[in-house]
Amino acid sequence: QVQFVESGGGLVQPGGSLRLSCAASGIIFSIGTVGWYRQAPGKQRELVAAITRGGSTNYAESVRGRFTISRDNVKNTVYLQMNSLKPEDTAFYYCNLEPPVFNWGQGTQVAVSV
Repeated sequence: QVQFVESGGGLVQPGGSLRLSCAASGIIFSIGTVGWYRQAPGKQRELVAAITRGGSTNYAESVRGRFTISRDNVKNTVYLQMNSLKPEDTAFYYCNLEPPVFNWGQGTQVAVSV
């Protein structure tokens, strides 16, 4: 019954910003690392950012310096602040454990376009 609900996506111009939220149920923050993943058209799903229970973070090279992952243990929520967005960031964004062990949700769509 553990579930992730992603929100915050939308359409933004290149160079713009979005903040994604991932609301997690159950004991998700007490078991392992949480990650944001994305899948663009014609591409494999990829891990873009991850955060451990202790707050240690890792980023894909393509987003390092532009994206910031964070967590709020009181709200059981993980965030992804995305700045300086590029067209190649266009994708559906999902959250899950890292490595992923739960079913994928619907995700939230991010589109970066003029």
